Amino acid sequence: MTEDLNSKKAPLFNIEDIMRVLPHRYPFLLIDRVEEFEPNKSIKAIKNVTMNEPFFQGHFPGHPVMPGVLMIEAMAQAAGISVSASLPEGESIQDYNFYFMTVNEAKFRKVVTPGDRLEFYVTKERQLKNVYKFKGEVKVDGNIVAEARFSAIVFKKEN
Repeated sequence: MTEDLNSKKAPLFNIEDIMRVLPHRYPFLLIDRVEEFEPNKSIKAIKNVTMNEPFFQGHFPGHPVMPGVLMIEAMAQAAGISVSASLPEGESIQDYNFYFMTVNEAKFRKVVTPGDRLEFYVTKERQLKNVYKFKGEVKVDGNIVAEARFSAIVFKKEN
């Protein structure tokens, strides 16, 4: 392989940045890095799927398949990073609770297995006060493997 390792683009958000933003931890943190981000519009996040994922023990023994619901959860985590990074200066997502409201039009098109690199493309479709609506796609090697529309509500935490 003659690829110049120095030519790779650094992530906009690495795992340490993501852990400062999202409350999720092992085994439920499903985003490894963010490669593209446009405030209040869109985000591209990455997850590298390995055989070490705890869900593969039971889904399915001898034929590991990533559960579709976890791909939707990962899209929501990418949306949470996007909302957090779009907050006004001085505000932090740690001051808010972010909850799913709806999942619509979910489609699972291909099986995801260990070794796949998931690319999550999430776009904010609209926002009405503290309710956000998103469209997400998950791709492997440029092919859509899952997609959904979903909404979330964000509440300021009470002290």
